[in-house]
Order: sequence, then C-alpha cells, then structure tokens
Amino acid sequence: MSTNLNSQIPSARSLAGEGWATVAGIIGSALLIAKKLVSPKPAKPEPVSRSEFFAEMLATRERINATHLAILEKLDANHRELLAALERQATRVNAVETALARVDERTRN
Repeated sequence: MSTNLNSQIPSARSLAGEGWATVAGIIGSALLIAKKLVSPKPAKPEPVSRSEFFAEMLATRERINATHLAILEKLDANHRELLAALERQATRVNAVETALARVDERTRN
C-alpha cells in the first residue's frame, strides 16, 4: 500500500466521441432491423390473365387515340383562327399600301 497522497488515482473509464457514435450506430441499426422485421409485408398483386392484359392495353390505346384526336382538332382550330387573323392583317396592310400609293401620287404632282 502506497502512502503517497499525490499518487494517481485511476479514473473511471469514459467513452470518447467515437465510442458514443458507435453506440448510437448500433442502436440505430438494431431499430431499423426491428422495424423491417415487424412491418407488414405488402400484398402480392394478383396475376393478370393474357386476355385481361390485352383488353386493358386496347382500352388504354383507345384513350390515347381519343386524346390525340382531341389535340389535333384543337390544333386545327387554332391554325384556322391564325390563318383568319393573318388574312385580316393582310387586308389591312393592302389597304394601307393603297392609301400610301394615293398619297404618293398626290405629292408627285
């Protein structure tokens, strides 16, 4: 037994930052594994027969074709509207050109 009062007393071992990170990682991993094991499994989808698949595929194709036709009709309507507006503008430009030609004729004399 040492009678030296200044001798080093061994301190209780404490965890460093890396130790705490390891403990937190182990606890987190255990929680994730437990969650995965406890969570309900998703139901497997029922297999679809070939005829059901083709029927649904045809219905989808018809919906796509109907949408495509609606877009084409709208595009045609917009095109006709633009052509009509362009025709009106051409008529106005022609009228302005005619009036300008008359003014030019008057100023030459």
